[in-house]
Amino acid sequence: MPYRSLVPEAKAGLNKFKMETANQLGVSFTDYNGDLTSRQCGSVGGETVKKMVEQYERNL
Repeated sequence: MPYRSLVPEAKAGLNKFKMETANQLGVSFTDYNGDLTSRQCGSVGGETVKKMVEQYERNL
């Protein structure tokens, strides 16, 4: 399910961040990700959120 951004202008940046995280984890995200496992998608989502929280904490 696609996410809704609180700031729609940030969508491109968030997508780029997600793709960078997927590449670091060795998961190939494309326009169609139906062939990926739930574990692969979940690991990308979890790692993305983890990095966002770390970045936020550094900026406090």
